[in-house]
Amino acid sequence: MNKTHVPGPHSSAPANLGWELWRSFLAVVQSGSLSGAARALGLTQPSVGRHIQQLEVGLGAVLFTRSRHGLKPTELAQSLMPQAQAMASAAEQLLRTASALQGEVSGTLRVAASEMMGTLVLPSILSAFRERYPGVAIELALSNRNEDLLQRDADIAIRMQRPSQTALVARHIGNVRVGLFAHVDYVRKHGLPENQDALAEHPLIGVDKEVRALTHPGLSEYALAREDFSFRCDSDVAQFMAMKAGFGIGACHLPLAAVEPDYVPVLADVVGWSYEVWLVMHEDQRRTPRIHKLFEHLASELSAYVGS
Repeated sequence: MNKTHVPGPHSSAPANLGWELWRSFLAVVQSGSLSGAARALGLTQPSVGRHIQQLEVGLGAVLFTRSRHGLKPTELAQSLMPQAQAMASAAEQLLRTASALQGEVSGTLRVAASEMMGTLVLPSILSAFRERYPGVAIELALSNRNEDLLQRDADIAIRMQRPSQTALVARHIGNVRVGLFAHVDYVRKHGLPENQDALAEHPLIGVDKEVRALTHPGLSEYALAREDFSFRCDSDVAQFMAMKAGFGIGACHLPLAAVEPDYVPVLADVVGWSYEVWLVMHEDQRRTPRIHKLFEHLASELSAYVGS
């Protein structure tokens, strides 16, 4: 850090910059302070400070500067982030692998899924799996980006588009249909649009900054833009809850809407599209008992979901 003496490139420096130092480095970047990193890692603040100092001495460069908002990573620190994050993913994968006994369905499993799928669909599916295999712990990573299974960010991923990476085992589960819905309270107050053109007279619920979602083949024909939405949010679940609160008209998976008695279909015969659902794992994981069992369990349950 800026108060630390950092030797020049010709100074002697320790050659072993172990993972514990980089773990503290990542925590400081993420929290913006030594104290925040210490809390996150369960260490003392002086310990984290020593780790950062060892890294700076070993690299011969400053990694953080102080600002009004805490510790700010330097340009070098920012350039080191991808490799440090790859180390973190490898360390987590090592622990997950080591946590399972050979031949037993036990240990830790990390599943990556979209926010909508992970919040509203997977909990009951994963609960049923846990009942069958109580020796398994589940980590659920929610993100609308595609987790990199080649970097072992997750053991299994549920993706809403065909995976493009090689060295993956991918199974097409099916297509989940999506339509427009409004809560019955909204319909009582404002009625329903009679045709597609009349949709513009109603508040629509949709994306904020993630406008790329509007280029999906099923959506692009409607020529929607960010400004068309009266409620803008990049959280699918927040959109779902805004619709449930009666804000306006939004999109929803048909299987989810089917169990919501207060959701009223909007222009069901005119507006609708679908997303592919893929289940993916790294090919090296197919013989790991807990991963294979969960893969097959998810395949069965998600097939029932998209087919409902």
